[in-house]
Amino acid sequence: MKTVAITGVGGFLGSHLCNKLLEMGVKVYGIDVKLDFQKQFTDNSNYVPVIADFEHYKELHTLINDQIDVFFHFAWQGGLLQNSFWDYELQLSNAKYACDAFVEAALMGANRFVNSGTNNQIEITQFLNSKDFTPRGTTIYASAKIALELMCKTLAQKYETEFVGCMIPMPYGDGNRSMQLFNVVAKNLIEGTSPKLIEGNNLYDMMYIGDIVDAFIAIAEKGKAGRTYYIGHRKLKTFRKWIEEIRDIVAPDVELKFGEYKDPLNMDYSCVDLDQLYNDTGFECQADFTETIKETFAWIKNNL
Repeated sequence: MKTVAITGVGGFLGSHLCNKLLEMGVKVYGIDVKLDFQKQFTDNSNYVPVIADFEHYKELHTLINDQIDVFFHFAWQGGLLQNSFWDYELQLSNAKYACDAFVEAALMGANRFVNSGTNNQIEITQFLNSKDFTPRGTTIYASAKIALELMCKTLAQKYETEFVGCMIPMPYGDGNRSMQLFNVVAKNLIEGTSPKLIEGNNLYDMMYIGDIVDAFIAIAEKGKAGRTYYIGHRKLKTFRKWIEEIRDIVAPDVELKFGEYKDPLNMDYSCVDLDQLYNDTGFECQADFTETIKETFAWIKNNL
């Protein structure tokens, strides 16, 4: 892996992957809508900024005049904003743009296209195998992720580019400016406020950004074509256990108000093979939970 392209390079996941690849001496074509989002990389001689919004994805092969080994796709309109989860037109367009990116990757001679997905895709698998279910807002978002995977895996039969998908659990780490659950709970604990939570007896997972980056690199180098990997921990804990451990590390005197909200769908992790990524690539999460939680909370305290 000598030359790669990364969409959404200015975002939380894309920027961390870009930094790691540049450290490894990999040439990176970073794709984002503004140069401002890429200034942190431009001093590196191995970094080439590419300015392109979603509507111009079909021009990427003319903007990048190079042989690409791996194409990483992170860009997603609306990001993780709650309102965007319900916007079916936006989510359908995201699936289309991912397909555009795949075709462009193929035109650039990419050996592999690695897509950033979500563990919410597990819910869709549950729903498809259930007679009765009540979808929630993330179902539209996750359905778009599933749709792009099915279409790109089909396109891979036409082009000489392999598709590999990744399902990411709740991410945490410095640089994450979203108001996902982790950051909301973190802000509460930093302020000494008792967070209001679900009962929390359901299985749950969260993953440090450094591990996420290493998982993507392992998949790019050793993953098997056509597979969609769950990249989190091989052994899961309940939501309650995760939150209690975080509280005990950073704010042991703060009360946790479990049961304030109704539990969402109890995600059935038996729908995915938690060991597949390890079996295929040897990757498993290595981050020290206590240390990474302390580091992340320090960043959140100073930046959010």
